[in-house]
Amino acid sequence: MRVTKLEHAALVVEHSGDRLFIDPGKFTTPITEASGALAVVITHLHDDHWTPEQLARIRDRSPDVRVFGPAGVVAAAADAGIEVVRVAPGDEVEVGPFRLRFFGGRHAVIHPSIPVIDNVGVLVNDALYYAGDSFAVPEGVEVDVLAAPAGAPWMKISEAMDYVMAVRPKRAFPTHEMVLSRAGKDLSNARLGWATEQGGGEYLPLEPGDSFDA
Repeated sequence: MRVTKLEHAALVVEHSGDRLFIDPGKFTTPITEASGALAVVITHLHDDHWTPEQLARIRDRSPDVRVFGPAGVVAAAADAGIEVVRVAPGDEVEVGPFRLRFFGGRHAVIHPSIPVIDNVGVLVNDALYYAGDSFAVPEGVEVDVLAAPAGAPWMKISEAMDYVMAVRPKRAFPTHEMVLSRAGKDLSNARLGWATEQGGGEYLPLEPGDSFDA
């Protein structure tokens, strides 16, 4: 399957002409190439990970697309007139060539004054893992490719490094990086690259629009 990094936390996975979108939010360029989309996974309800407008653009080009997310996303999307299938940690769904397994359950703590919301990590075809806004490790899984958080209000780079070393992926690349300057991206890439190499893996310093085969 072909993985393309979009801006911030968004990804698109292509397999046999079908597409899976993950977390297309407000920091992602409006998605206009969405024909063949079978599914969208939204890890949690924050709008840097999804907006009704992004989902509407995808649905305009792929009317039968199915959207999956945790309970908070289901409720928020319903208010916008969008149907989302609820998923929770431990669930498994197959949509065309995509096998989706869900992990985690809770968003990382931003600050004690801010409520902690639900959040699911997703493993695609037992190869690509993305934990949303969390450091949830998929227990019992050997991760081929990890989307590793590079910068966010809920993390510091040492935590992301420890997370990468706990997962020990064969390959890793940065996500959630639109809150960083160019200098910040370079710093995060250096630290996450080091952490990936500690487990014998390869780090891919992807920029928006870059693709690779998983």
